[in-house]
Amino acid sequence: MKERLFVIVGPTAVGKTKTGIELAKAFDGEIISGDSMQIYRSMDIGTAKISKEEMEGIPHHLIDIKDPCDSFSAAEFQELARTSISDINKRGKVPIIVGGTGLYIRSVTHQYEFSSAPGDESYRQELEELAREKGEVHVHALLEKNDPKSAGKIHPNNIRRVIRALEIYHSTGKTMSDTLAEQQTHEESPYELVLIGLSMERELLYERINQRVDEMVASGLVEEAHRLYSEGVHDCQSVQAIGYKEIYEYLEGRLTLDEAVELLKRNSRRYAKRQYTWFRNQMDIEWFDMSSLNFYDNFKEIRLFVEGKLKNLSNDYSNG
Repeated sequence: MKERLFVIVGPTAVGKTKTGIELAKAFDGEIISGDSMQIYRSMDIGTAKISKEEMEGIPHHLIDIKDPCDSFSAAEFQELARTSISDINKRGKVPIIVGGTGLYIRSVTHQYEFSSAPGDESYRQELEELAREKGEVHVHALLEKNDPKSAGKIHPNNIRRVIRALEIYHSTGKTMSDTLAEQQTHEESPYELVLIGLSMERELLYERINQRVDEMVASGLVEEAHRLYSEGVHDCQSVQAIGYKEIYEYLEGRLTLDEAVELLKRNSRRYAKRQYTWFRNQMDIEWFDMSSLNFYDNFKEIRLFVEGKLKNLSNDYSNG
């Protein structure tokens, strides 16, 4: 019998966090964060991290597990999330992944094999030595030459990931981007999967994103970014994310605060559009429109859908 897994996805600011809490309360679940930024400690405001009060007593996993200058990858997320899923199921609870980082989530819900490309230890050691001698930026420039698409997605500071991308190209002649694309087939999930997507009318979603950014600034986003900056968190994977990179430009005098905030809003809206497109194209999801101002009207539909899915699963087991 496969392990059970609920997943809630969708663009930023659409209402995933609250939906996840209500689903966990309704079905005795625990939350696994599917957000690539909420893993970082002391980065709370810019990541819209859930507060203890908002958790309403529901256990949360994969939040605050890394320091701001630690690197993190989809492969590492896959390993940690699958461990959490098994642990939660063994305790008779329902694991619920909630988040918007598409590749991270799909690496868990479907059979991604990140290590499928052969390795070359001597080449890897050569690149590691090159990074020590000439710097991480120099090695990243090699990736940009051979695989510009991956180079655009991987920060130079994430040297382990940079070297892995170069190693894949060296060993196979294929870019990491091509390798990942080949893996993105709609194979069967290893879980009894209930996939829920949240959507919203575009203008309303954009309005919510703009409002969220204003609330972040009012809650101390600039002060949070300034603290990180003063602690030496500069060329790190974490602060290249939307929410920090724009404020860093203000702190370094390249933008006024108003310009940085407007840029943050624009980048967040564009990111939401990319998230929605990615999930639409990559995963078979049951979508629910959250445009109604009454959250509980929206959630009632979601709950009925999940109850129906669970009933069908129970019937499948009894008939089997």
